[in-house]
Amino acid sequence: MTPVSSPLTTDLYELNMVQAYLDRGECEEAVFEFFVRKPPARRGFLLAAGLEDSLGYLETLRFSSADLDWLKRSGRFRDNLLDYLAGFRFAGDVHAIPEGTVCFGYEPLLRVTAPLPMAQLVESRLINIMHYQTLVASKAARMVLAADGKALSDFGLRTAHGAEAGLYSARASYIAGFAGAANVLAGVNYGVPVVGTMAHSFVQTHVSEIQAFEDFARARPQDVILLIDTYDTEAGARKVVELAPKLEKDGISIRGVRIDSGDLIAMSRKVRRIFDDGGCKNVIILVSGGVNEDTLQTMAREKAPIDGCGIGVSLDVSTDVPALDCAYKLQEYAGIPRRKRSEGKATWPGRKQVWRSYDALGRMVGDTLSVEGDTQKGETIIRQVMRGGKRALSAPTLTQIRDQAVRDLARLPEPLRRLEAFDYPVMIADKLKALAVEADRAMKP
Repeated sequence: MTPVSSPLTTDLYELNMVQAYLDRGECEEAVFEFFVRKPPARRGFLLAAGLEDSLGYLETLRFSSADLDWLKRSGRFRDNLLDYLAGFRFAGDVHAIPEGTVCFGYEPLLRVTAPLPMAQLVESRLINIMHYQTLVASKAARMVLAADGKALSDFGLRTAHGAEAGLYSARASYIAGFAGAANVLAGVNYGVPVVGTMAHSFVQTHVSEIQAFEDFARARPQDVILLIDTYDTEAGARKVVELAPKLEKDGISIRGVRIDSGDLIAMSRKVRRIFDDGGCKNVIILVSGGVNEDTLQTMAREKAPIDGCGIGVSLDVSTDVPALDCAYKLQEYAGIPRRKRSEGKATWPGRKQVWRSYDALGRMVGDTLSVEGDTQKGETIIRQVMRGGKRALSAPTLTQIRDQAVRDLARLPEPLRRLEAFDYPVMIADKLKALAVEADRAMKP
């Protein structure tokens, strides 16, 4: 299931260019790469995500008769384009940095090699998928590093910019190390653990707050989490202490409470004391409302008795960095290297590989970006994932992708693990520089 599945989820200019390519017979092999230009200061590293959904898009991209009828009625396109789209099946090669891998600016997260019209047609949707999931995974990874072991959950569906964004956020944040998401469809589509508590409205529909707690616990007796800040948080905590023995007699345990307002650190301390003094030492405290990596670092530094956090808008919208400066650019056509030379947006041509080096402790110390086939020190991180439109490797499970993220985040340089400013070195190899010179000579602007 997906909120968006139409092949017309694309920009008009893609279809415009494909029409022109077909008219001119420009159908030689093209190489495009998706990458992020220099990330902003608060993104010292990125976490690659979105590849599996991108490959799924390529595998299933089809134009229905209704799609073709609409394009024909628009009056913009000729029969040769409509015929091409009617029989469209992606048959190209794809190389990529595996999901859950740490990456840096200008490193190709994905490379498409296919006949020019085919490689061009898929640009907008691939950017759409890869950019958003990488954006959220990178934000989530910062939160995981800041959380000092606290369980984090994605609560952001209601503030996400659309249903698909909410779904992709749940997936991307889980890859980065979140414990789960409130989004039920994320459980259906991806197997992300689905979590949820209760809303203030449930309490407000009752005359008695303690009765609301009891009714909710009896309606859903497994993993009971009660929202205690509808009126007075400390009073709500005392009602939990009062209710707990009654429920225990019926075999129902209160697992935890959630606080959604006020000074979360101060209130968690007050609630913890109430629970500990009242014999509810096993009841955990969850918080939500305005949580981001900065507040998580503060919670960790002050040793707040908070066991987990629900995180919404700051994750799904990535409020501090709501977009990455990314691109899907032509790097080679008909065997000739190509590159863009625009001021501030120049690209490196050709099919590229990334070599990563580590120190004696296994921490990343630097990357080298060069042409595919070069020999450099370190391990290569770009893999072929699709050949002739078919997957070259079996699809990893979400758990395997998540494990990859755990390993890579553990291998970050210590300043990046502490979310400090750090200029991770990505060296441009001589062979890539030479290829850029070659590309400049080949083109005649």
